[in-house]
Amino acid sequence: MFEWLNRLGLAASSSKLGGVFYHVVCRRIDIVLIPLTGGRLAMGPPGQTVLITTTGAKSGKARKASLAFLWHGNDMVIVASKGGAANHPGWYHNLKTDPRVRVQYRGGDEIRVAREAEGPERDALFRAMDERFETFGPYQKRAKQRTIPVMVLSSRDATYSG
Repeated sequence: MFEWLNRLGLAASSSKLGGVFYHVVCRRIDIVLIPLTGGRLAMGPPGQTVLITTTGAKSGKARKASLAFLWHGNDMVIVASKGGAANHPGWYHNLKTDPRVRVQYRGGDEIRVAREAEGPERDALFRAMDERFETFGPYQKRAKQRTIPVMVLSSRDATYSG
């Protein structure tokens, strides 16, 4: 029903200005909106936006970010694009330091564990995200020398012993 609105949002967020707007404005709204609505409403793609809470690598404080995600079996896939910025987003560094992550999305609020996809797995998951959202290819072009990381969020019980 609202596919045209979703397409418009994806097209806008592919641009440099749209990427900055989403990163600065929409993500801040999602920090309140996703928990308030149980993930039913978000500024990002409907039903495919997750609010992650990581532990700050330096501060040790809770840090939140809303991101587009894709299901890959029982795993969630997120991309550390930062709208094609030259450096990785803070949440990526946080997950590399402490892979435990709280995820809130339509249908769930749980603890998962993150790992970075590498090689052919990374490439395949990145392509899948770009095919679905049409934004990650342009982000990679803007990032230039930086290869944008892809993170896989798995069930805590299956992969984490901490």
